Order: sequence, then structure tokens, then C-alpha cells
Amino acid sequence: MNNVSNSFESALASLVQAIPNVIVALLLLLLAYIVASLVRGVIVKGFGKLGAPRGLVKSRVVTSEEQGRDVLRSIGNVFFFLIFILFLPSILDALNMQSVAQPITNMVEQFLAFLPNIFAAVVILVIGFYIARLVRNLVHNLLLSLNIDHWFNRLGHTQTRTAAPADSAAPAAPGEKPAAQNKITLAKILSNIVFVVIMIPIVTVALETLSIQTISEPITSVLNTVLTMIPNIFVAIILVIAGYYLAKFISDLLISLLQRTGINSVYDFIGIERGDSKRFDLANIIGQVVKVLIIVFFTVEALNVLQLYVLNQIGNAIILYLPMVVSALLILGLAIAGGTLLQGVIRRYTNSPFSAALVKYIVIIFAVFMALDQLGFATTIVNIGFLLILGGLSIAFAISFGIGGRDFAKRNLDRFERKIQRDSNDPTDGPPSI
Repeated sequence: MNNVSNSFESALASLVQAIPNVIVALLLLLLAYIVASLVRGVIVKGFGKLGAPRGLVKSRVVTSEEQGRDVLRSIGNVFFFLIFILFLPSILDALNMQSVAQPITNMVEQFLAFLPNIFAAVVILVIGFYIARLVRNLVHNLLLSLNIDHWFNRLGHTQTRTAAPADSAAPAAPGEKPAAQNKITLAKILSNIVFVVIMIPIVTVALETLSIQTISEPITSVLNTVLTMIPNIFVAIILVIAGYYLAKFISDLLISLLQRTGINSVYDFIGIERGDSKRFDLANIIGQVVKVLIIVFFTVEALNVLQLYVLNQIGNAIILYLPMVVSALLILGLAIAGGTLLQGVIRRYTNSPFSAALVKYIVIIFAVFMALDQLGFATTIVNIGFLLILGGLSIAFAISFGIGGRDFAKRNLDRFERKIQRDSNDPTDGPPSI
């Protein structure tokens, strides 16, 4: 009985001793609630009266003031619970719950130590964003004043425009952009590129400010690589654009010069009909080939500037293969021209269309095999096929001549044999003469 009473008395004494700690904890909890409520009220109502929702709408962070107020309420709730977390270690210490309070205290200390980095990173991002947007607007207005879209359209390009109905003069609804602002223009594209270029180093600095090595180092490395490649990208774009317009200029100039020299009159000299020559404008074909070659050269050089070695090797292989392609095309062209010329000559002097066509296609077949050999296209198979065709034609000619001229050959051989016998029967004559 004494043991029970002693235990009860010790428990009662512990409870009496814990009452001040509970009261202190409740007071701290009440203080945390009051402070958190005050901070949330300042953020929601104070910034609301200062016109923060309207500022968010003007900054295009939100589309309406109601959304701006929702954003402020969300921020206020975040700070409300954050203040409770900050008071939580003190409340637990007041209750003598050190085993639970110590980890939370360590977490809060680390969080408080990390807050300046977060604040600095947010400030850098916000200031950098507004600076980048200011520069973007300045570049956009400068390009519009230079009327760059007009000159770009003069070069033969059209912009992608949003189709507007005939009655599009009606005012746009609130929060909706007019159709004229939605069209994609060269000035807008270039200004957005400037915006991205400015934001890349700003984001890099903000990540380095956080001092989270496992997150910041890979992202920073990627952003630094992109930032390093940006000058090469601009140089490559300039090379491709310059190559295209230079190729277009040279192609148009070459086509004009070739047409003035009357290169298409070669069809009349060879004997090709005018209908075929209209389908194959030789001057235009040569000009387009030259244009493609110049563009390929500039593209390969642009890939070299970008250090895209795989694509660069493919481009160099194409360039190295081009002379063989050109020589193969020259062989085929000369064969077609020569075959057509021989066809006309043979038809004119022999009056045999079949013989003329046969000679023409024999020349073309020879040229096809020569072109395939020049291209290195299955060289062994091409050579064996050519030898088989040539041998087959020879055997076919021999067999056809042998069968068709058998009677003629028999009569001449009989005559030759009788003459030999007659000469051998006459002793006065000398050796037999053939």
C-alpha cells in the first residue's frame, strides 16, 4: 500500500512540475499563432492594398487580379506554416522533449543558414529576369525601327501569320492578345534569342549562389557548355545564311549567262527534238547544281564550326564523292549527246532507223557501265556484267552470222575446194595459187 501511495505521489509531483512547462509551451504556441497570423495578414492584406495583384498582372506573372490575390494567399500560408516550424523547437524544449526537438532544431538551423542563399538566388533571378526582359524589349523595338521584317520579306521569305477574319477590327477580350501581336516575326525571334542568352549566365550565377553542389554543378556545366557554344551557333547560322544567298546569287547569275550564250541550242545541234529540250533546261539544271554544291560547302563548314564531328565527317565524305558523281554525269551526258548525234548521222546516210537506234543505245549502255565503274558502285559485279553482255553479244553475232550465211559460206568453200583440186591435177603449173 505504501508503494502505491509513493508512486501516486511521485506521479502527482511530476505532473505538478510539468504544468509550468506545458503552460510555457502553450504560450509559445499561442505566440507562434499570433505572429504567423500577423505575417500572413501583412502579406495578404498589406501587399493587396499596395497593389501587388495589379503589379503581378502588369508583370504578366498572372492574367487577372483574382489570380494575383490567390498567389498572395498562397505565399501567406507558406509563411504561416514556416513560422510555426521556427517556433516548434522552442515548444518541444519547453516540454523537455529533447530527443524529438534536437533533429527538428538541426533541420531548422540548416534551413535558416540556407535562407540567405535562397534569398540571394531569388533576388538574382528576379533582377536578371527584368534586365533580360528590358534588353529584349529594347532589341525588339530597335529591330522594328530598322524594319528588319520588311527587308527579310524582300529576300523572298514570308512570315507565319495568324489568320484574322474580315471583321477582326472588334476589340479583343480582356486577357486576350490581339491577332497582330501573336504573329511570329523575325524581330520577335531575335529578341527572344537575346533574352535567352542573357538569362543563361543569370541562372548559372543563381545556381552557384545556392551552393548545392550535387544539383548546381551538372546544371552549371550544361549551361556553361551552351553559353560557350552560342558564339559558334551564331557563326554557323551566319555561314548557312550567307552560303544560301551567295549560292542563290551565283546560280541566278550563271543561269542568266548560260541562257544568253544559247546553251540550249546544243539540242538542235545534237538532233534532240524541241519538246524534250523544253523539259530539260540545261542552263537551269547547271545553275541549280552549282547552287546545291555551294550550299553543301557552307553547310559542312558550319558543322565544322559547331564541332559536330559525325555530321562533319558525313559532309566531307559527300564532298569527296562529288567529283565522281560529276564525272559520271558528264560521261552519261556525253554518251547521250554522242549517241543521239550518231543516230542522226547513221539514219541520214543509211536510211535505217533500227541500225541508228541500235548504235545509240550501245553507246549509252557502254556509258552506263563506265559511269557505274566511276562511281565505284559494285565494281566487280559491273565489270563481270559488262564482260558477260559483251561476250553474249559476240556469241549472238557469231551464231546469227553463221546460221544466216551458211549457204553462202558453203558455196564459196566448194568453189575454193574445186579450184585447189584443179590446180593440183595440172602438173605444168607451179604451186597452187589462191
